[in-house]
Amino acid sequence: MRNLLFLFISLLLIGCNQNKSTEPDTGQNMQDSLVFSQNLNLPNTQVRLLPEAQALTSGWLAYITAESEIENFKKYSVKEVTANSRPIAEIMLSLKETIPDSLKSNAVKARVGVLYTKAKVLEQLSNKRNVNPSEINEVAQQIPVEWNNLKIQLNELFLKTLEQFEQELDEFEEEQEELNPRELRRPPPEKLADSI
Repeated sequence: MRNLLFLFISLLLIGCNQNKSTEPDTGQNMQDSLVFSQNLNLPNTQVRLLPEAQALTSGWLAYITAESEIENFKKYSVKEVTANSRPIAEIMLSLKETIPDSLKSNAVKARVGVLYTKAKVLEQLSNKRNVNPSEINEVAQQIPVEWNNLKIQLNELFLKTLEQFEQELDEFEEEQEELNPRELRRPPPEKLADSI
């Protein structure tokens, strides 16, 4: 009888100690569930592609798919990003593997590589045993920023050099002179100084 009473009290004490250790986890679980239900906080600014870059990317299927997925980030909660982490990584891998020759520059390859790396980190964080929604949220918010950086690099491929701007300006001035031959031409600064 004493053994039975001792066993009963021991089980009661062990049970009480286990309840105390799970109470802080409940608070943490509540906080995690709140973070999981939050929508991503994305930057409002978006980079627009130049018409030349837009023309080349319009035929790049992986780019169009990735752009669509990045647009979905605006509506995603952390839970939805976690659920879609594998397809996001696959889309970025496809983007990395199918860069058109006309866009293959070191800068573009580097930006696509960063996007792929961030997507893989997101996938790994989403598949951990003890998922940390704050880490997932942080990485998920970085992906649209890196997308904008890729678009900046694509635009830079089509920016004119200083020599091209000077040549364009010279051609414009020649056209203006042909259109307005009656206007007096401004004398060089040396002649202006001599006449004073």
